[in-house]
Amino acid sequence: MVFRCLRAAAVALVLLPVLSWGQTEQRSPGGSRPALVKVAIAKQMRMAPTVWLPGSIVSRDDARVAAEVDGRLVGVAEVGARVNTGDQLARIDDSELKILKVEAEAVVLRERAKRQFAEQELSRLKSLAGKGLVTKNRLDQARAQRDAADGEWQVAKARLDGAQDRLNDTIIAAPFPGVVAERYRRVGERVSAGDEVIRLVNPESLEAQVRIPPASLPHVTLGAEVRVRANPSQTNAQVRSVVPIGDDRSRLYDVRLTIRDAYWPAGTTVRVAVPTAKPKQVVAVPRDALVLRPSDVSVFRVGEDGKAELLRVRTGLAEGELIEVIGDIQPDDQVITRGGELLRPGQALQIMPDEKPQ
Repeated sequence: MVFRCLRAAAVALVLLPVLSWGQTEQRSPGGSRPALVKVAIAKQMRMAPTVWLPGSIVSRDDARVAAEVDGRLVGVAEVGARVNTGDQLARIDDSELKILKVEAEAVVLRERAKRQFAEQELSRLKSLAGKGLVTKNRLDQARAQRDAADGEWQVAKARLDGAQDRLNDTIIAAPFPGVVAERYRRVGERVSAGDEVIRLVNPESLEAQVRIPPASLPHVTLGAEVRVRANPSQTNAQVRSVVPIGDDRSRLYDVRLTIRDAYWPAGTTVRVAVPTAKPKQVVAVPRDALVLRPSDVSVFRVGEDGKAELLRVRTGLAEGELIEVIGDIQPDDQVITRGGELLRPGQALQIMPDEKPQ
């Protein structure tokens, strides 16, 4: 028993310096170590309430290419074929039109010969009239015949040009570069002028289309920036056009957006943040700066003494990763975005070097 007491006393003597050192370390000047945090700058910016509306990616060049002459199709491009401007999309049998062109050429030759004969006759009569051998009435008659022959010749040439144009129209050419999206007619089918044959879409000339309600129309202006999201990516787009004429059924208005920093293929479903009121000046911070508790919302700010300062705030509008905060936060304040979970007000801070505001 005495031995056990002596051993316990010896252990206590050994641990006493260690415990005393620990207590001295905890109470050393300066308290606990500075907390390692990341910070961001509170920004003053214009922000508006928005609603996310469905939209889609469409091509600005999307055409249903139609036949311009009657005839039987002898060639149609395959779906998925890529073509350049002027390339053949389809071809119509041109045998009948070639015959009509030959007939028109023959008429042009005939009328030209008549005109030349009338011109020579007029020239001959003018020479005789100078000698007093032809009356003025006869000379006027020859001039009228020459003019009539010239008119018939011009008409014949115009008909020949028309025959050539119709012959050229048997080739249905691409009006712009694109991809054949659909075929409405097949080889062997007979088409009439105006019948749709192919749908051609340019996959490079893309934009976003969204239809907005009347309440948002006054707040969507040309050149304005809006956010467009197609999970999981998001980008900003510029309003290219607003059609201020509502659809008869939906009462919605068509808005087109130019997208520069993202590529989504035509037909992609997107969502667009459309403003519902005028923008206002707010102070915004990253969402990561918010300290959410059941009772309130707070933000840790880097105080003038370099220590953590807890501020209770109210949240408002949001835009992307930024959210409006209402309280004592001022523009250019440094707010803590990482490392604030275990912070205590008044705790010393150490800002990560690569995260210091510029």
